[in-house]
Amino acid sequence: MKLNLLEIGQNTEQLSLCRLSLILGVHTENNLIHTFLKVARRLLNVEKSLLGFHKEPYIWHTSASGFGAFETPPDLNLLTYLKNADYLDHQHLAYTEMSTYIRTLGVEHKRLIAFNLKASETHSIGHVVFFDQQTHPFDEEGIRLVQEFAEGLVGLIRLSEDYNELKEMYEQQCALNFSKTKFFQIIAHDLRAPFHGLLGFSEVLAEERDTLDESSVQSISEYLYDNAKSTYNLLESLLTWAMAEGGRFVYHPINFELKQSSKIVCDVLKSLALKKQIALIDRIPDGIKVNADINMITSVLQNLVSNALKFTPTNQQGQVILYASVEDDLVRIQVQDTGLGMTEEQIRNLFKPNLVVSVRGTAEEKGAGLGLVLCKRFVDLNHGQVFVDSKEGQGTTFTVLLPKALNEHQALILPEQAVAQKEKN
Repeated sequence: MKLNLLEIGQNTEQLSLCRLSLILGVHTENNLIHTFLKVARRLLNVEKSLLGFHKEPYIWHTSASGFGAFETPPDLNLLTYLKNADYLDHQHLAYTEMSTYIRTLGVEHKRLIAFNLKASETHSIGHVVFFDQQTHPFDEEGIRLVQEFAEGLVGLIRLSEDYNELKEMYEQQCALNFSKTKFFQIIAHDLRAPFHGLLGFSEVLAEERDTLDESSVQSISEYLYDNAKSTYNLLESLLTWAMAEGGRFVYHPINFELKQSSKIVCDVLKSLALKKQIALIDRIPDGIKVNADINMITSVLQNLVSNALKFTPTNQQGQVILYASVEDDLVRIQVQDTGLGMTEEQIRNLFKPNLVVSVRGTAEEKGAGLGLVLCKRFVDLNHGQVFVDSKEGQGTTFTVLLPKALNEHQALILPEQAVAQKEKN
């Protein structure tokens, strides 16, 4: 058997799975694996070497002719011979057995030494083997230096992993701080205007009540009520969004009929549809069941239908229609309107938190610009997807894909059991 060496590039398409090798820059000019093996070979005065990390698809090979790789044998386990030893040479009890095994892999040699790349006394991350056709034993001083050099290589890997972990934590913290800043910016911007109105008209009622007739008092009262109600709804959306951003929502999936959610939504929004003279039509069939959090999905449908009503013109025979169908293991839900539609730029920014006043509806309805952000967050939490298809002046269709309920007790099944049940079906 002969080693089938591969050049690093197109022939090593699984390189992305070599996590530790990538940390050492195996595909770059600063290839620390090549440097380590080249220096170690000189210290031991040996011709060839192999280095492999556990569970990586390639083992790295160096010789005077250059640096390459070969695919890791599926049953390779040199730790069987190395066990907890720092290195294995001709004095080790398992040397003959390991030497024979190495030959079966296509590694011809007359002398061999293997080092255990130990991250701790009980944990190894890989191994490095040096071999050639010479017959004299390896120099003791060279073995000691290579062993120290290998310990330094393992230390470098651990430092790099710690750095990457700290970097990831730092980036997550930056994202969290940005999210908090964004939240406060939205609150500061979107609550300022309604409170100006509330304070101004409250002041009129408090200081000029005697000069106002009943009609004026009624108008101001209606304005205060509408403004307070919309401000409360805005604050509720902001807090809901903040909870979603902070990951404080409890995802509780159950099997339920989608018609339950659509009926609730249509009942709640029926008065708004009548006020704008828009036909709100629920065409979701009975019997379609999804496996999802019913509260989140009801909120998603309410946001989508509310948006559809918001951007559909009044008194123009507008329609907002809910559809649903089953496709394999998914349920496709659609909310279609005959409204204003959207530009390509609006579609691109659709699921991004809006720090400015959102687009007003056809009846000058206000919004926080957060409804669709919450929809996307809730759909993601329910292992679904959301898409939009829209053209300016031709209406909009939102599509939500959710997992279909596969059995009556799906919500009580552990994830690994669910996979087995799915394969069985």
